[in-house]
Amino acid sequence: MPKKDVFDRTTGFLKKNLETMPPKKRVEYLNQKLRGIIQYAYKHSTAIKNKLDSVGLKPKDIRSVKDLERLPITKKAELVELQKKNPPFGGFEGIPINQMRRIYVSPGPILEPGEMEYKELGWAQGMYAGGFRPGDIAINTFSYHMVPFAHMVDNSLRRVGCIVLPTGVGNTEQQVHILKNLKANGFCGTPSFLLNIAEKAEGIGFDPKKDLNLRVGFVAAEMLPESLRSRLEDKFGMIIRQSYGTADIGGLGYECLEKNGMHIPDDKIVEIVDPDSGKQLGPGKMGEIVAISFNKVYPLVRFGTGDLSVLAVDRCPCGRTSPRLVKIMGRVDQVTKVRGLFVHPGQVDEVASKHPQAARIQVVVTRKEDRDEMIFRVELKEEIFQPGKLKEEIERSVRDVMKVRGEVQFVPRGTIPEGAKKIEDQRKWD
Repeated sequence: MPKKDVFDRTTGFLKKNLETMPPKKRVEYLNQKLRGIIQYAYKHSTAIKNKLDSVGLKPKDIRSVKDLERLPITKKAELVELQKKNPPFGGFEGIPINQMRRIYVSPGPILEPGEMEYKELGWAQGMYAGGFRPGDIAINTFSYHMVPFAHMVDNSLRRVGCIVLPTGVGNTEQQVHILKNLKANGFCGTPSFLLNIAEKAEGIGFDPKKDLNLRVGFVAAEMLPESLRSRLEDKFGMIIRQSYGTADIGGLGYECLEKNGMHIPDDKIVEIVDPDSGKQLGPGKMGEIVAISFNKVYPLVRFGTGDLSVLAVDRCPCGRTSPRLVKIMGRVDQVTKVRGLFVHPGQVDEVASKHPQAARIQVVVTRKEDRDEMIFRVELKEEIFQPGKLKEEIERSVRDVMKVRGEVQFVPRGTIPEGAKKIEDQRKWD
């Protein structure tokens, strides 16, 4: 149970007028926002203009969310190729480069433009719905290095009215002392890193519940099994709620205190579609999450996340009226997240190309004691004299290419079947 607190964290809304809109009014609101971003993007983004032109459409033809079925979906993998053909942003940018505040570099690599004034609403809505309140002191343990998500979280905390400690990832013992000495009461990061903090605190003689002051946690970028949530909430005596989204398009879903699925933010349109046809599916049917942001700096239209989910439209007891993603149910493709970062089949090939001794390579992702583990299975063309040296070289390539550590295991020829997946995700979730 949460500790005694000076804040009421169980009621209220960040944007009540938006979050409690009647369903019919919400449809009208989103259709109006959709028409606005389509008109803007067609005029200012060559990629979006090309998308509409490729199917013979003009902005006036997209009047409602249903009309989006007429547009092709842009996959994340396509962004890499489009940026190679039309650098730096593949034509998706909606403003000149000299009007941007930052340019981010995500794995792929994919370059992403950053707006001068951050206007993202979704992550902040998720923080408030999960119990963050003005005046909270929160550590932000997401990586600030090149990628945009930590900056999104940082700006969203400020939007709620929180004080931010930009700790980034790592330095676990130092983070424990920061939490203790500053009495920080908010955590933003991955569930596995929060577990690291708990174990480090215990290792140096602290009781996380008594000696630390954490009361609310905003977690993302990893799956959150209920068993791990319960374990962490009990260790710290805090509330933990998860959000879902991508660095490309921002927040797409957030939990409220009811833990009743993830509410879709009011600055996005989210479709659940058939991965093969792109046609929209009704509530209760599993399909790919496809989204649109109203961000004029980076106006992605019908961006395919590759994640699978189901939409729920029944009313949530919290009072928010937005549809909800029931949960993330897997991936359409072999792309997966390991310790919060996407790993792509193309990256497996890139690692293999650096080591001609390898005949076949396969990544196997497992989970042990609530932490992701990545194993690089390698079949060698022939026996080598110094396998230990090659193992170190391949593991270095894995870190350089994928930005995630993985253990290399040499396996006998024939272990990896012909046509096997490049990435085999063997994790099980409760």
